Amino acid sequence: MTRPPAETLERGATPWLFAAALAAVLPHAAHQPAWLSVAAALLFAWSAGLWWRDGRLPGRWPLAALVAAGCAGILFEFRTLFGRDAGVALLVVLTALKLLEMRSRRDATVVVTLGYFLLLTHFLYAQDIPAGLWLPVALCLLTAALIRLHGGSAAGGPRRVLGQAALLCVQSLPFMLVLFVLFPRVSGPLWGLPQDAHAGLTGLSETMTPGSIADLVQNGELAFSVRFDGAIPPRDKLYWRGPVLEHYDGRTWRPHPGHQPTPRVEARSAPLGYETTLEPHRQTWLLALDAPTALPPDFAVDGTLTAKRLQPLVERRRFRAAASLDYRYNADESPVSLRRNLALPPGRNPQARALAESWRTGENGPDGVIRRALALFGSRDFAYTLQPPLLGEQPIDDFLFTTRRGFCEHYAAAFVVLMRAAGIPARVVTGYQGGEANPVDGYLVVRQSDAHAWAEVWLAGEGWRRVDPTSAVAPERVETGVAAALSAGEPLPALVRVRADWLRTLRYRWEALNNAWNQHVIGYDERRQRELLGRFGFPDIDWRGLAAALGAGCGLLLLALLGWALYRRPRHEPVQALWRKALRQLARSGVDCAPWETPVALARRVRERAPALAADFEAVAAAYLRARYGPDGDLAILRAAVARLSSRRRT
Repeated sequence: MTRPPAETLERGATPWLFAAALAAVLPHAAHQPAWLSVAAALLFAWSAGLWWRDGRLPGRWPLAALVAAGCAGILFEFRTLFGRDAGVALLVVLTALKLLEMRSRRDATVVVTLGYFLLLTHFLYAQDIPAGLWLPVALCLLTAALIRLHGGSAAGGPRRVLGQAALLCVQSLPFMLVLFVLFPRVSGPLWGLPQDAHAGLTGLSETMTPGSIADLVQNGELAFSVRFDGAIPPRDKLYWRGPVLEHYDGRTWRPHPGHQPTPRVEARSAPLGYETTLEPHRQTWLLALDAPTALPPDFAVDGTLTAKRLQPLVERRRFRAAASLDYRYNADESPVSLRRNLALPPGRNPQARALAESWRTGENGPDGVIRRALALFGSRDFAYTLQPPLLGEQPIDDFLFTTRRGFCEHYAAAFVVLMRAAGIPARVVTGYQGGEANPVDGYLVVRQSDAHAWAEVWLAGEGWRRVDPTSAVAPERVETGVAAALSAGEPLPALVRVRADWLRTLRYRWEALNNAWNQHVIGYDERRQRELLGRFGFPDIDWRGLAAALGAGCGLLLLALLGWALYRRPRHEPVQALWRKALRQLARSGVDCAPWETPVALARRVRERAPALAADFEAVAAAYLRARYGPDGDLAILRAAVARLSSRRRT
C-alpha cells in the first residue's frame, strides 16, 4: 500500500534524526556494559549505511529477531528487564532498532519521542554540570529534528532550523524556572523504587578488614563538603566519626549490634557550628565532627557517639550541626561495655598477646602501655603504605612481627588488640580525617581518599580517649594529608597528588563551581524552597499554595508570550491587505485561491467559475501586479478596483 505524501519520510530529514538519536544515547555509554554500547553503535552504523546507499530496510521478522536478541542480552546482563539500569538499556536498544524501520514520519516521531525520554533518564545517573550543559544541547537538537521532520524542506537550512529550535528552547526557559522554583519538592531520591537506584555509590562500610580502607583511599570522589561558621579548625582536630567497631573475630571488625545507652558527653570547649553537605552513601551515619553537641532533628547520637538516623541516606542532604573539639565522654562506662571492649578471639595472635602482657608487668600503667605501643609503631621498622603484603591466619602477629607495612586500618587494629591484651578496653573507630580547604569558596572538601581508622581507649576517671596510631608512624597523614604521608609510587588519585599551583587553582575553581551547583541547584530542597518563598512573604505555604502559585505563574507567562506573539505578528503592507480583501470576496462567491496560484492563473479560473466577476477581478489582478511589481504602481487604482469587485459581488 502506498503511503500518503504527508506520511512519507523525506530523505533530507533522516540525518537530523540520526544526530538527535545519537545525542540522546551517547552519554549512556559511560555506565552501560561495553557490549551494549558496541551493539548500539553497530545498529546506528547499519541504519546510516542503508540511508547512504538508499538500501532497503530490514523486514518485520529480522527486526523481531533483533528485538528478541537485545532483550535476551539485557536479561542475561541484569537478570531483569525492569529497574533503572535494565530499563534504560532497553530504551537504548529500542531507539537504535527503531532507526532500522523509519519508513514514515510517524516512525521518525517515535524516535524523537524516545530521545526526549532518554534525556530524562540521564538525570538518573548524573546531575552534575557536564550533564547540565550536554542535555540542553541534545534537547535543542531533538527539537530541531522535529522541526525539520514536520516542516520539510520549507523549514530551511541547518542554521535556520537550529535557530528555530534554539528560540523555542529559550522561550521555554521562563516556564522551566517557574517550575523549578515553585514545584513542590519531594523528599527522596530521583529514582527510589528499583533496587539498583544507587548501585554505584561508594563510602565507608560497616565492617573493616585489612585493606578495606586502603582500597577506599584510592577513590578521589567527594564524600562531603563543610562550611564552618568561623575559621576552619586545624587539620589534626578534624575527625569525622563513622561506625565504631567493637567485635573482632580474628580478621574482621564489626559494630556491636545491640542497643547502647545515650552517651554522657562533657564539652570542654565552646560549640563550633558548621553546615555539611553529605553525598548519598546508603548508610545511616552522619559523619559528624567529634564530638557532636547539636544535630539535625532526624539524627541522634548512639552509645558510641556516632550520629545516626533510622533510614539510610540515599540522597544528597545538607545538615546543620555543632561540635566541641575538646570533650570527654562516658567516664563511668558500664561494666558490660568494658568487658565487650576487652574481648579477643581465643587462640588468635599469640605473639601480640604475649608482647602486650609483658608491658603490663612492672610499673607501667595504662598511659605507659599506650606510649610503648606508639613507640613501637614509630620505630623505623614500620612503614605506612597502601600496598602492604598479604597477611596470613594470624594477621596481627604477621603485621607486627613480619611484614610491618600497612595502612591506617592495620595500625588501628593492631593497637586495639595490643590494648585489649594489656587489659585496657579499646575499640576501632572509622570515619574520615582532615579535608582540604578550598580558598575560592571557603568550603572544606572531604574526599573518599580521606577515609581513616583510629582507636579509642577507655581510662578510669577520664572515659574514652582518642588515640591515632597512624600519627606515630606517619604524622604527615594527620597534619597534612594522605598524599604527604605516602611515597610517589602509591596508587593515589591523580587529583590528590596535584602539586602544580596553576593546576591546583584550576581544580579549586572547578570544585567551587561544582559545589555552588550542588548547593543552589541540586540542593534546592524543601527547606531551601521554604526559605526562598519566606523572603517573599510566604513562610508557611503548603502544597496547595504552591500549586496555586505555580498555576498563576505559568498563566502569567502564557499571557506574556501571547502578547509578545501578537506584537511580533507580521503586518501586511497596504498592497497585500487589498489583495487579501479581494481574495476574501472571491471566497464568498465560491472561488478559493491556492497558496501557489498566481494572480493571472486565478483570473482565468474566475472567468470559468464566476463569469459575472471576471472583468472586475481581472482589473483587480492587473492593478495588484502594477502596484506590487511595477515601477509606477498606483495604490488608489487598486483600492478602486477592489471596491468595484465588492459592490459587484453584493449585487
